Amino acid sequence: MDFTKKVGFVALGEVNTPIEKLMEKHDMALKAVQFDDCEVYDAGLVIDDPKYKTADAAIRKLKKQEFDVLLLCVCGWIPTHAVIRVTDEFRHTPMILWGLCGWKEGKLMLTTAEQAGTTAIRPTFQEMHYTFKYFYNVIGEEMPLDGIHKYITAAHAAKALRRMHIGTMGYRDMLLYGTQFEGFSMRRDLGVEVETFEMLEMTQYLKKVKKADVDAEVAYIKKNWKFDAPVDADVEESIVKAVKYALAVGRKIEERGWEAVTLNDVDGMKKLCGFPPAPVFMILMRRYGIPTTPENDVMGNVTQLIAKLLTGQISHYMEYYEFGKDSVLIGDPDYVPEDVIDGDVHILPAPFGLLSKSLVNVSKVKTGYVTNVRLIYTDGKYKIHMYQGEAKRPENWNEYGWGDPAPHLCSLRVYLDTPVEDFAEKVGCQHVIVTYGDNRELFEDFAQILGIEII
Repeated sequence: MDFTKKVGFVALGEVNTPIEKLMEKHDMALKAVQFDDCEVYDAGLVIDDPKYKTADAAIRKLKKQEFDVLLLCVCGWIPTHAVIRVTDEFRHTPMILWGLCGWKEGKLMLTTAEQAGTTAIRPTFQEMHYTFKYFYNVIGEEMPLDGIHKYITAAHAAKALRRMHIGTMGYRDMLLYGTQFEGFSMRRDLGVEVETFEMLEMTQYLKKVKKADVDAEVAYIKKNWKFDAPVDADVEESIVKAVKYALAVGRKIEERGWEAVTLNDVDGMKKLCGFPPAPVFMILMRRYGIPTTPENDVMGNVTQLIAKLLTGQISHYMEYYEFGKDSVLIGDPDYVPEDVIDGDVHILPAPFGLLSKSLVNVSKVKTGYVTNVRLIYTDGKYKIHMYQGEAKRPENWNEYGWGDPAPHLCSLRVYLDTPVEDFAEKVGCQHVIVTYGDNRELFEDFAQILGIEII
């Protein structure tokens, strides 16, 4: 997954403003947006010359490049028609309208009237139905570079998502409703291609798994995973079986170029193969660096892809277990990726339900401030349910039904910034995707670009 953001850059100013000052502002702004993860294509300075020579020159330069977002840097007042000459060639590209500001020489403030330009352009962009975000500088204050970078990241994510592929082994595990997806709108509105493969393919690929690859992965697991119960012959067999299944699915991942994968869990691997896929998911996430969800949760997979593009994190799924007065208990009955484990990876061989052995991840999960999200599809529209809070180590608890000793599942107690009652009225699925940090603005920018409502 390429995280390099591509930015088209145009500076704007009025024909009567001294060209030297406009170029000085152009150079300063261009230097300021040379973010480490961005490639910025400079199309130069556009002024309102009568025959649009500078505007057309900028258009020609920009059309030679592919970019995620067009950054329009207003260095001084400019009649809006010259701006539209450029922008309407890229009307379907997200844009940033950024007004610079004046400066002081001693006690005297000087200005090239940048905000005269932006206040004329902003409502025009709105009426033209452009997708854009407006920023402005203030004399003596820091430039809004953090917000600009976040919008660039969101625009990159929206574009990159249209090239994403997800693999789902089977469909609609346990006949769940909230994990389903609607194919036409998924491809049309978000751009994600969902490919279904059958469990038969996985079992057929088992014959093609190389012993050397199995041995290497088993050796990694024995070295890096801590087993909280004796590793007997049954556990040894489970480890080898998990590795073989993971490598079989991994072959499909490599062949098809999937960026995320979900497997039929309860009605699939547990029922038909007699094997819980928790360790399979852990191996897939570590070995191939892609997000996973169980239970054919395609919508969860897409949420994870969005989160990965926005934050760079391998965001993990969790389920809701209990609501409190000011918090929610979320946990995972199977696994979490190694990236979010606090300390060593701890595995407990434990029976659950009809399964005599499950290799359950019982590691401690990283705590801290979280932004939890879930893409949902309701009444023909995509929405993102988002909330934030402080994730802390939960109290001692177990899920009823596990054999003795019952595992302490990977979990977090999240103390919400909003009332639990408000959260409960908007929650859209039993699964939620956890991201660390305050990522609200990133998700809001992403949603604005794609016309998705945040709830």
